[in-house]
Amino acid sequence: MSTAFSNALSGLNANALAINSVSGNLANLNTSGYKDNQISFNDLLSGNIDGQSSSSVAGSVVAQTKTQFNQGSIETTSQPFDAAIQGAGFFVLKTSSGQQTYTRAGNFSLNAAGDLLGPSGQNVQGWNAVKGQLNTSGATSNITLPVSGSQQPIATTNFTISANLTANATVGGANATFSSPIQVYDAQGTGHTLTITYNETAANNWSYDVTMPSAEVTGGTGTATTISSGTLVFDGSGQLSSPDPAAGPIAISITGLADGASDLNLNWNLYNPSGTGAITQFTEASANLASRQDGTPAGQLTGTSIGANGQISATYSNGTSLVVAQIALASVLNPDSMDNLGNNTFGVSAATATPIIGTSSTGSRGQISGGALESSTVDIAKEFTNLLTYERGYQANSKVITTEDNITQTTVGLIQ
Repeated sequence: MSTAFSNALSGLNANALAINSVSGNLANLNTSGYKDNQISFNDLLSGNIDGQSSSSVAGSVVAQTKTQFNQGSIETTSQPFDAAIQGAGFFVLKTSSGQQTYTRAGNFSLNAAGDLLGPSGQNVQGWNAVKGQLNTSGATSNITLPVSGSQQPIATTNFTISANLTANATVGGANATFSSPIQVYDAQGTGHTLTITYNETAANNWSYDVTMPSAEVTGGTGTATTISSGTLVFDGSGQLSSPDPAAGPIAISITGLADGASDLNLNWNLYNPSGTGAITQFTEASANLASRQDGTPAGQLTGTSIGANGQISATYSNGTSLVVAQIALASVLNPDSMDNLGNNTFGVSAATATPIIGTSSTGSRGQISGGALESSTVDIAKEFTNLLTYERGYQANSKVITTEDNITQTTVGLIQ
């Protein structure tokens, strides 16, 4: 076979491989997390010609198919188990055989057992919370999420009420009485409404009575039973001055609850963390501005979802949310050295630097966004341009073979 034939044949093979790479890119135009492949060519040289040390071009070959780890656009999906990486890094997966693989595709799913799975069924790696505590300094493991269950109620221990008592009140007048209701919870999750009633007794002085429905406490009388009382004093600028903030919160004890729950020991915080009074006395009308307390009733699991930085939270019917797991990210110094394992996953090769596993937004790792996916990095315009270029290359090499064949046929004809 002449050199022209071998050159053209190698050119046909090289351009065919390049067209195959383009077709693979275009086929994955809509594959989440897909990274496009780029072809590079090398020329082939014959070692010696007629025993001489000189060399000549003997065709071409595809030198390498290199994955381009560029950032894809982030598309919001609002699906609870979708996640995207903005920046460097890979999600860490583990196959059923124990092989650790890596991917940029975050279209995860949850099976019946609560295992978080990658697109091809591999287990997503990260950290599971133990008794409500998340330890991301330990080894990673398969992420397993709750698929049912309830949250234990939490008895209220602290509450705060923000309100204004009008400075225009007249002792004994209609505007000299005001009340603030707040619901607290006992250890069984039962809600109890406390009512704090304020009465102006003198300028800048208001008495208060804390009551609750008598039916909810053993030995209660009438419709409401008083469980605490005292006096609030305001200074000339309408700020609370007594009780003294140094004395701490007002302790309120509720004993003998009718539902049999443990006694409630409450702290009424009259001052905000900044040291200013939560209750003021300004000329505006009396009004309740806000209230908060730290108890919750029992709650049933309503769902789990991936949030910011890869933290996975479980939400409950009582309105609370609890972090139950954290997705891990692997940082790879030279990702282009990784082996493409198919199914949009990669594995380390002998040339790959050791992946460093940690949490989102730490070190050189990017940020995980929940409810979103990273789009494919395939540029359709670029791929069509490459397709035309490789097609022309294939046609040119086929023309060389046709021409060489004609020359050969002509030569044979001369001999005959």
